[in-house]
Amino acid sequence: MLENVAVVLLDGVHPFELGVVCEVFGLDRSDENLPVYDFAVASAEGPTLTTHAGFTVSTQHGLERLETADLIAVPAGQTYAEREYPPELLDALRRAVERGARVLSVCSGVFVLAAAGLLDGRRCAAHWRHAEELARRYPRIRVEPDVLYVDAGPVITSAGTAAGIDACLHLVRDEHGPEVANAIARRMVVPPHRDGGQAQYIERPLPRSRCDTVGEVLVWMERHLDEEVTVEQLAERAHMSPRTFARRFQQETGTTPYRWILRQRVLLAQQLLEATDETMDAIAWRTGFGNAAALRHQFVRSLGTTPQAYRRTFKGPEAA
Repeated sequence: MLENVAVVLLDGVHPFELGVVCEVFGLDRSDENLPVYDFAVASAEGPTLTTHAGFTVSTQHGLERLETADLIAVPAGQTYAEREYPPELLDALRRAVERGARVLSVCSGVFVLAAAGLLDGRRCAAHWRHAEELARRYPRIRVEPDVLYVDAGPVITSAGTAAGIDACLHLVRDEHGPEVANAIARRMVVPPHRDGGQAQYIERPLPRSRCDTVGEVLVWMERHLDEEVTVEQLAERAHMSPRTFARRFQQETGTTPYRWILRQRVLLAQQLLEATDETMDAIAWRTGFGNAAALRHQFVRSLGTTPQAYRRTFKGPEAA
């Protein structure tokens, strides 16, 4: 049973991500018959640390506090993706997992767990902005950039900022059951579980700089997303054979014409859901999906959430 929780800090820690862990595990909610944890904030780099926001944080606990923790949380911090970490901290995290403790990272805190070798051969979540760098630096890790969090045995990783709340509540749900997790979520005024993944929050701008030979065709495709086109028709526009066009398209965009069109249609649907009050059928027609059912199917496949839920999230309560 989870009873003892420690948060370990490095210089440049982000206050919000630290606050997430403190809010879930550091408050006394015994008046509501909810679990109370032996909670402490520990430092890996001296008694006083700076935060990303410019103020300092002081704590009386050092790395020795990690030795008795059932859960060690590592929040995000400034330059965590580039910096080196104290060997003593990495050793302490490895010892914790060896004795059966759990470790949890929020956003860029995942780089600390990766440096300790705790993610080797495991799936992990990462903020979409850090996913490529994490995978490049640690090729033995299976990075999943579209999810909010991953529970891989004793190691739990979460994506950016609010995804840390999702991961913490998931851990509470796993340890104490849904009633406890739901009660804490209500106290925090957050959903106990969010639909979808972080794919719905990722910005994917059109990569035009590398598209030397198919750039003009991409512009045309983007303006005619409501039309059905074949590779043969696109190749004719590019004055190439279909085989050459498909090869060049893959080289310059990193994907196939079909997948590129599908992604652009979903992006357009996202924009229309955010900025207009058009019906699902109207959006489906404008984006080339044809009908609301097809739009919903492809939207869920791409983003892990429904068009209606996406509109409620990004357009506001009036869209409900």
